[in-house]
Amino acid sequence: MDNLPIFLSLLLVSSLYLNPTVSAQRYAAIFNFGDSLVDAGNLCADGIPAYLATARLPYGMNFFGYPTGRCSDGRIVTDFIAQELGLPLLPPSKAHNATFHRGANFAITGATAMDISFFEGRGLGKNIWNAGSLHTQLKWFDEMKPSICSSPQDCRDLFRRSLFIVGEFGGNDYNAPIFAFRKMDEVHELIPFVVDSISKAVEKLIADGAVELVVPGVLPIGCFPVYLTIFNNEPVKNFGPQSGCLRNFNTLAWAHNSMLQRAILRLRNKYPGVRIIYADYYTPIVQFMLHPEKFGFYKQPPRACCGAAGMGSYNFNLTAKCGDPGATACADPKTHWNWDGIHLTEASYGHIAKGWLYGPFADPPILPRSSAQ
Repeated sequence: MDNLPIFLSLLLVSSLYLNPTVSAQRYAAIFNFGDSLVDAGNLCADGIPAYLATARLPYGMNFFGYPTGRCSDGRIVTDFIAQELGLPLLPPSKAHNATFHRGANFAITGATAMDISFFEGRGLGKNIWNAGSLHTQLKWFDEMKPSICSSPQDCRDLFRRSLFIVGEFGGNDYNAPIFAFRKMDEVHELIPFVVDSISKAVEKLIADGAVELVVPGVLPIGCFPVYLTIFNNEPVKNFGPQSGCLRNFNTLAWAHNSMLQRAILRLRNKYPGVRIIYADYYTPIVQFMLHPEKFGFYKQPPRACCGAAGMGSYNFNLTAKCGDPGATACADPKTHWNWDGIHLTEASYGHIAKGWLYGPFADPPILPRSSAQ
């Protein structure tokens, strides 16, 4: 968070770019890729795994009234975007008896930008428990095409009228060495590989016919209770005096987002007929922390709405996570930006989605500002 002024300066400079050859539109479909931030239930398509606390109440308590596999108390950012665009909520791509002509959600909890072999080569294979990496999700997308298109040209026509959301990716890639307690220098070494993987995925989708893509950055993870709890014994100087967030983890997130934005600029220059939108998770969460009252949130230390007492005042306990025995949800999740110590509340996702759609949390916004209600 201490790098926030530099980050916002980069965002301001990059926001001067607009591709005049492509205008925002109402979309025929949305195709989404990502990890637990935007998973709509792919882990539950063939039954609920016993280990999956996110498929138990109080997950889904709001809006749906039951757990859907979303890592939130209700809707996630892609749900709000689909609703605002007049499209149905995206079905998980693994769902049975679903139709995908208006879009699909390939995201799956635990997903990484890099394939498992990348981590195995670094002695981190045991820290990756999900094989649904970014490029595996792209394969799932390829396998779906015959069910939604009658021909390759039909696919290209559909994809040109569709919105593609690619991410976020990177959080779980960095978690592998972080939770293996590797040095931060080693974690930073992963950033170029992760950003290159995301760039290649964007280019693959462009080759498929995509002309409108949203590429989100990563979260300021140093503000999240899971990290604040596990690394509670860090020296006092490592905590931001104003926010209480862990500086080194936010620096990692800032470095990833900065490199990703530079990669997006290169892709924009390479594909002038394509609109590539950088979507910001970092800035809104910083604003939730520093100015919570503007969003209807309590002013308090980073604290999970759903959890149990643990080390510190973060309401996060690894042995009683949200959905586990011993964990409870706060009375009104709308007053909290953090849901379970790792993910966000429906209220947070709603604010972020609005900022992606109309600004200021996207470069450029998905829709023209004049479209805002």
